[in-house]
Amino acid sequence: MDPLFVPEPSNRVRVIINTDAKNEADDQYAIVHAILTPLFELHGIIPAHFGDRRGPGSLQASHDEVLKLLDLMDFKGRIPVHPGAATMLPDEKTPLPSEGSALILKEALKDDPRPLHVAFLGPLTDMASALLENPAIAERNVRVVWIGGEDWPVGGWEYNLGNDVTAANVVFRSKVELWQIPSTIYKRMAVSYAELVEKVYDKGPLGKYLVEQLVEWNTHHHSHGPIEHRSLGDSPAIGVMMYPDCGWSRWRPAPEFNPEMNYVHTGKNRPIRFYHAIDQRFILEDFFAKLARWYRKAS
Repeated sequence: MDPLFVPEPSNRVRVIINTDAKNEADDQYAIVHAILTPLFELHGIIPAHFGDRRGPGSLQASHDEVLKLLDLMDFKGRIPVHPGAATMLPDEKTPLPSEGSALILKEALKDDPRPLHVAFLGPLTDMASALLENPAIAERNVRVVWIGGEDWPVGGWEYNLGNDVTAANVVFRSKVELWQIPSTIYKRMAVSYAELVEKVYDKGPLGKYLVEQLVEWNTHHHSHGPIEHRSLGDSPAIGVMMYPDCGWSRWRPAPEFNPEMNYVHTGKNRPIRFYHAIDQRFILEDFFAKLARWYRKAS
């Protein structure tokens, strides 16, 4: 018998993953981690855009990357994939309906006592669109977990925020429950190439791909010279959905964002959960262990 704890269906955590999967090289690890976590009842994956800084077609690139990962895991066709909006919101009143926002609405409106966790590893476009399409979901049992924004109290430019500041303002001004994991936290999820080679690379075609695409991304896009490490910055979203207290957090009134992406603390919005530290090793070691177990079974 498998000694790994498998929760009763009524105790599983309802999850949707929204991911700009081809933006960098860390979404892939968070996606695989989510799929391999038996605590999660994964309702679907929403590929997301990541702007046009690297040319057009970012949504399609994310979609193709999600399908590639599912294929490498032999999960293709077993986990729903519903693409989100192709661009950022045009303004704070106009939604961009998509298959992704429809999935969020469908799961948010279900009569289920368990909270729905929607993890955003990129921009908040699809959550904002869902809120604009049906504002009633802000009163439902929904938790938005966002990897994005700079450190409090000043803020400033940050990549995920910069890909849709308008959407961030829609979500931050709403009443939906929000857990924010800012850049000062996700940048501390560092792993070395040596650790990835020892714990990931030998785990079949999936492990080989995870490591090689990360090294390739660093080689072509890192602007500070040669390195042998990478921050798996999206993985804290998986960790806090598994165990909310694997990080240290405060509840504070939600700020808003000005055009420069600085925080504007009006004190008028509902409190959000702001993480200011994270248990890096809990999250990374859990991923390494689940990947190893999956590979043994798959082999």
